[in-house]
This record gives sequence, structure tokens and C-alpha cells, in this order.
Amino acid sequence: MTTRTTFSVSRYAPERGAVARLTARDSVLRRLDWPILLSALALSLIGSLLVWSATRGRTELNNGDPYYFLFRHLLNTGIGVALMIGTVWLGHRTLRGAVPVLYGLSIVLILAVLTPLGATINGAHAWIVIGGGFSLQPSEFVKITIILVMAMLLASKVDAGDQLHPDHGTVAKALVLAALPMGIVMLMPDLGSVMVMIVIVLGVLLASGASNRWVLGLIGSGIAGAVLVTTLGMLDEYQINRFAAFANPDLDPSGVGYNTNQARIAIGSGGLYGAGLFNGHQTSGQFVPEQQTDFVFTVAGEELGFVGSGFILLLLGIVLWRACRIARETTELYGTVVAAGIIAWFAFQSFENIGMNLGIMPVAGLPLPFVSYGGSSMFAVWVAIGLLQSIRVQRPMTA
Repeated sequence: MTTRTTFSVSRYAPERGAVARLTARDSVLRRLDWPILLSALALSLIGSLLVWSATRGRTELNNGDPYYFLFRHLLNTGIGVALMIGTVWLGHRTLRGAVPVLYGLSIVLILAVLTPLGATINGAHAWIVIGGGFSLQPSEFVKITIILVMAMLLASKVDAGDQLHPDHGTVAKALVLAALPMGIVMLMPDLGSVMVMIVIVLGVLLASGASNRWVLGLIGSGIAGAVLVTTLGMLDEYQINRFAAFANPDLDPSGVGYNTNQARIAIGSGGLYGAGLFNGHQTSGQFVPEQQTDFVFTVAGEELGFVGSGFILLLLGIVLWRACRIARETTELYGTVVAAGIIAWFAFQSFENIGMNLGIMPVAGLPLPFVSYGGSSMFAVWVAIGLLQSIRVQRPMTA
């Protein structure tokens, strides 16, 4: 007998008479989830200070302008917030109708990376250089389109009241559509982004109420795929070195293990309260590579200490907690699945980034959401916040 994840089906029955219109009495501002918004904004602002500390003395990166990365991080945050506002204004239900177009556009963008338009940064051929110091990483936006396209398929018949759970055919179609962009991203190769996408797919399937056989099958396929990729030598040398350094932290501390070794030294030297902002010796001495992006958490560990780092974890926890509430309280499966995909994305990527800084996870080249420097990542996570806010705002009004 097929087993399924248990959900309250009555929540997803078609809405009757309750239309999500906003009135003066129940305005958009009143219905926004302010804890998740303020926490995300606080993370971005804290990130700007950490990025500034990590780059103000890096003349080879900032062209002699110590405020270069600070201003750009704040600009990225401002654009991200604007994208969030636009997403809320359009609404996740409106975007539901545009999913095929968004999906097609994301495929075109990641295919463009594999052409001469693509550029290699830190070993991954995952970028499109626009010019003027700006670049685009399409795989960040693929995370959103995978969530939306799977949610659209898995929830269509359930929200219409035709089914209690997604059928096997629908699940298969959703997995095929998710696998296509993931396969292209793997060719770059951008293994870190693929890892996040796999976790997103698992989260979406679990939230949709699909048969648990699909979840178990996907986990088994992932393990088999990892073994096959390793056996066939499909990983680049730098990726193999990262896993080797994770398996043996003492391996070549001045070579492949340098990043993680210096990261642990920086975080460990911070103690309880840290050395103070801009006073970290590892940071000012530029001992930690990629400290404004993948290893930005080391700045927090060294200069803000355990307390400051814990506050960042608290803010991330608030974002995830409020996202879980939004997923639970929505009256449609589509909204629940979209929120669940975002939760899986944020939770795993935060754990992987902080874990690789602490040496408990392999280095995967993933930014810390809202905190790390990077326009594509910042834009994507704020669009995700916009989707969460839209799901909350467009809940049916009660009498």
C-alpha cells in the first residue's frame, strides 16, 4: 500500500467566497510578515559591515576605494528589496501563470553560461560577465524557477479539488522539469548549487504530499549519482581537493587545506565577544581567501565572537521559523509547496555555508543568504522573501 506524507487536505480545498482582496481595513502593510522582513534586512545590513571589514584593505580588489564593496553590497540589498516589493505587488498567483516563461528564460540563461558568454570564477564556469564589474550567476535564479514549476504542477489538481495528492504521473513530470536545469548546472560544473537544488526538490516533494516512494527513490538516486560522478571522474580537480581537505583537515594546510584551516583559526580567535569590528588580525591580514563571499562568516566569528555569530544564527532562525508559519497557515497547496521549497533552500544553504566555515562540511562555494557579497544571490533570496510575503498577504480574508 502506498504511503504518503500526512497533511490536512481540507486546507487545500478551493476557496469559497473568500477572495484575497486588500482593503483599507486590512492593508498590505498590515498583512506583511514583519519579523521575517526585518530579520532579512538586518542580515543584509550586518553583511554589509562584514563585507566592508573584509575588503576595505584589499586594494587589489577594491581599486583603491575602501568603500567599493560596502556601497555595492548596499546597492545589491536595495535592488533586492525592490525586487521583493515587485514580487509582492505581482503576487505569487500571478507569477504562477508566468512560470512557463520564467522556466524557459532560466534554461536560456544557464545554457548561455556554457557558451563564450560564460566566465569562470573560482573554478566554476557559472557566470555571465555583463560589463562594468557586474556579473550574473543564473543558477541562483534557477533555484526559484525549480520551486515555482514543481509547485505549479504538483498543486494544480489538488488546489482544483480534483485530487487529494499529486499522482505519480504529475510527480514524474515535475521531477523531469527539475532535472533538466540541474543537469545543465552540473555541466558548469557548479556542484554546490546542484546540492541546494536537490534539497529543494526533496522539500517540495515532502510538502506536496507525494508518495514517500518518490522521496526515498530520489534519495537513493542521489547517492547512486554521487558514486557514479566520483567513479567516472566527472569532478574537477579543485572539487576533489575540497572533499579531500574536508576528509582530512590536516591535509596540506598551506595548499588544498589552506582555506578551511585559516577559517577555523579566524573563528576560533574570536572567543566569546570577538576582537571588535575591523580589529580582526586574520581579516585585516587577509589570511582567509574569499572572505567577502563564501567565508564571510569567519569575519563574524573573529570580530563579533560567539555572541555576534549567534545573533546571525538567531536572525536566520527567525526567517526560517516565520517561513514555516507561512507554509502552515496558507489555504492552498501551491503556497505551501513554494514556501517549503524556500525553507529547504535557505536552511540547507545556511547550514552548508556556516558548516564549511567551521570545518564540519566540505567547501561547496555557496554564499550565506543575505550576508555574503554577491548580486545574483542577494536578488534571488529577496525575491524568495517576496514570494513568502505574497503567500501571507494573499491569504483569504476572514469575515
